[in-house]
Amino acid sequence: MSDSTFDFNLFIKESIDVLVNPKAYFSTMKTTGGMTEPLIKAVIYGAIAGALAFIWSLLRIGAVSNGFFGGAIGIMIFIWTIIGAIIGLFICAVILLVISSICKGSTDFEANLRVSAAVMVMMPVSRLFGFAGHINLYLGLIVSLAVAIYSLWLIYNGLVEALKTNPETTKIVSYVLVAIIVIFTLIGFGTARKAHQFLNEFNNKDVNEMMKDLPKNN
Repeated sequence: MSDSTFDFNLFIKESIDVLVNPKAYFSTMKTTGGMTEPLIKAVIYGAIAGALAFIWSLLRIGAVSNGFFGGAIGIMIFIWTIIGAIIGLFICAVILLVISSICKGSTDFEANLRVSAAVMVMMPVSRLFGFAGHINLYLGLIVSLAVAIYSLWLIYNGLVEALKTNPETTKIVSYVLVAIIVIFTLIGFGTARKAHQFLNEFNNKDVNEMMKDLPKNN
């Protein structure tokens, strides 16, 4: 694809290739050609992820989907997901640039931006499985970890194959990132579980008992 003509069919093929065979894709990926193409990719991935979030909100799946304003909130999520995808594209590119520099790889910003755009294929994948946590907290934890670790696998291949970083150094950095993700995911899971338990106890508590707990006025 070039900046002058965006081939949507090729975009779909490349998206599948990134997910199915990232090593082969990144080894032949173009690292030049302008920034319009990766920006369009980010917008499309963000739009798909936002649309999925909107659907989950209509189906009342998710923390912010319940209530009278669920549909309106879903529309705002759709818009902000696209904006977040554009911002995230450049933030991820900068992070990749730093890691690539540490691992003796390419420090060309456009090349890192293109890898960043390719990895963002995981954005709609993550949203697709957004219902998992609604079904079961443990299932949500497993799915979140699986998506995060696979995203790192794509990043690893992008660094080594496209940005030509040192494989051994990149592995060490990847292991550190996996450890950080696991730790923060477990911390987040513990917080979510406590909040879930609190809400269940609050909903099951008898109103009369709640009134007894209130201080009496003299």
